[in-house]
Amino acid sequence: MSVAGPVRERSTARCRAVVVGAVLAVVLATYLSLALGSRQIDPSVVVDALLAPNADDNDYMVVRDLRVPRTVLGLLAGSALGLAGALMQGLTRNPLADPGLLGVNAGASLFVVLGISLLGVTAASGQVWLAFAGAAAATVVVYAVGSGPRGPSPLSLTLAGTAVTAALTSVITLVLLGDLETLNQYRFWSVGSLVGRDLDAAVGVLPFIAGGVVIAAALGPSLNVLALGEDVARGLGAHLGRVRVLAAIAIVLLCGGATALVGPIVFVGLVAPHFARWLVGGDYRWILGLSGMSGAVMLTLADVIGRLIVPPGELEAGLVVALLGAPVMIALVRRRRAGAW
Repeated sequence: MSVAGPVRERSTARCRAVVVGAVLAVVLATYLSLALGSRQIDPSVVVDALLAPNADDNDYMVVRDLRVPRTVLGLLAGSALGLAGALMQGLTRNPLADPGLLGVNAGASLFVVLGISLLGVTAASGQVWLAFAGAAAATVVVYAVGSGPRGPSPLSLTLAGTAVTAALTSVITLVLLGDLETLNQYRFWSVGSLVGRDLDAAVGVLPFIAGGVVIAAALGPSLNVLALGEDVARGLGAHLGRVRVLAAIAIVLLCGGATALVGPIVFVGLVAPHFARWLVGGDYRWILGLSGMSGAVMLTLADVIGRLIVPPGELEAGLVVALLGAPVMIALVRRRRAGAW
C-alpha cells in the first residue's frame, strides 16, 4: 500500500466525521431556534406543535407561526451566504472575500431604497424581489467592469466591487438624505433581520438558491484546480472562463436570494468558509458543503442570541452577527499581515 493511501483514507474519514458533526449542529440550532426566546418552550411541546398544526394552544402558535418561519429563513439564508462566501474566496483566491465584495449588499440596498422612495413598496414581500433584482444587477455590473481581455482576475474583481459599492452607497445616501420617510422604512431592512418575513417569501426564493447550490456543488473540483494558480490551471486543461461565469451565476443566485430574504447580513460569508477550511483543509469539495452548514448554524444561533440578551425585546440577527464577526475579521487581517495564510 502506498503512503498516500492511508493518509487519504484518514483525511476522508475525518472530513466525513466533520460533516456528520455539522449536520448534528444544524439540528441542534434548529431546535434552539424553535424552543428559546422570550417565551421558553419545552422540547415535547415543540415536537407536538410541529406534529399538531391545528392545535390552538399559545405555545403551539408561537412555534408554528413565529419561530418556524424565522428558523427556516435563518437556515436558508445562512447556508446560501456561507456557500457564496466559499465560492467567492475560491474564485478570487482572496481569503477576505465575502458577498459584499461583488456589490451584492449595495445593489440590493439601492433597489430597496428606490422601491420605497419611488414606488412606495414597504411590504416585505415586495422588498424581497427588489433586493434580489438589485443584488443580481450589481453583480453583473461588477463582473462586466472587472472583465479584461482574458476574463476577470481576482484583483480586477476586487477593485471593481469596491468601486461599484462606493458608487451605489453614495446614491443610497443621497436618496435617504432627501426622504425621511424612506429612511425610516429602510433602516429596519438594512440591519438584517429574520423577523417580518413569512414562509411564502422563502418558497418564492428557494428555487434560485437551490439553483445556486447545484452549480456550486459542481464547481468544487474546478476550484481545487484554480487554487493552484491560473497558469497551472490552464496547463491542466481547466476552462477558467466557464468556471468564472458559472461561479458568478451561482453567487448571484445565492447572495441575491439570501439578501432578499433577510437583508444585508455581513460576516457570515467571510467566517463560515474559514471555519470549514480549518476543519477539513483546502479541498473545496468538502469546504463548499461545510461552509453552507456553518453559515446556517451561525445565522440561526445569532438570531437565538438576539432574542435572549435584551429581554423582553430582542436584537436583530444582523447586529449579533456583526458583533461576533468583527473580532474574527480583525484576527484574519492580522493573520494575513503576519503572512500566515
